[in-house]
Amino acid sequence: MNISLELWYLLPVATVIATIAMSSGIGGAVFFSPLFMIALSLEPKIAIGAALATELAGFSSGLFAYLKAKLIDFKLAKKLLVFSVPSALLGTMYSDLVPPVILKAIFAVGLVFIGTQLFSAWRKEEREKHEETRKEEFSEDFESTLTDSAGHTYHYTVCNPNMGKTFAGIGGAFVGMISVGLAELQEYHLVARCRVPAPVAIATSIFVVVITVLTASIGHFYEFAKEGGDVLEQVLNVIIFTIPGVIIGGQLGPKVQQYVPEDKMKVAISIAFLAIGLFMLVTLV
Repeated sequence: MNISLELWYLLPVATVIATIAMSSGIGGAVFFSPLFMIALSLEPKIAIGAALATELAGFSSGLFAYLKAKLIDFKLAKKLLVFSVPSALLGTMYSDLVPPVILKAIFAVGLVFIGTQLFSAWRKEEREKHEETRKEEFSEDFESTLTDSAGHTYHYTVCNPNMGKTFAGIGGAFVGMISVGLAELQEYHLVARCRVPAPVAIATSIFVVVITVLTASIGHFYEFAKEGGDVLEQVLNVIIFTIPGVIIGGQLGPKVQQYVPEDKMKVAISIAFLAIGLFMLVTLV
């Protein structure tokens, strides 16, 4: 087996992508899958498996930082994992039955929709900033409270739990089939619909994604090991650079997130979703 150093540039690229992903809660595979398929011309199955391995390493790295910050709502995470993990297993098992181009098209449209909704939610919040009565009502009417390691207390209510469970199931299935979907749907539900504070929503989403991606990765890794030869070599030549990069970015992301205002983060996430969704649609034709 020959390990090549030709893809060295993936190290800094992966570091930047992981920093963005960890500071915003967006799944890194959203960036890596198109990168591997378009820039490296890898087959979809290989690109998706490599993206999952990379995302798993990056999110696991960032997870430790968010655990230390005590920003994860474990009660909420457990409710979502009950749906995302089984769906990820099913998605991995039956991924060959649905043409990847159809899945990519559906998800690309979904990203554009979510990006639009996040931006609309931000605009609505901006209009309500000067409504003192609304602010007092929102600050008093909440079901959950979380205090992080820095002493900041967050009050919030996770609205429409059935929507959250449905999105966890759909997102988990997409993770198993095309490596993306869960983090993005959770962002829409928690941030846009329920207005859960971004630090809590991002940290909790990352915890759920790590467990779900680990589940989805098992099947892909088994296939790579079984096929061996050129397939395994292609994957290894990619992840020997991307995994160290995302581990570094996984530590930088939570630090960046602390210094970015929550409203600016929402705008950045919405723009990222719109850009990635449109990019995926363009590259389908």
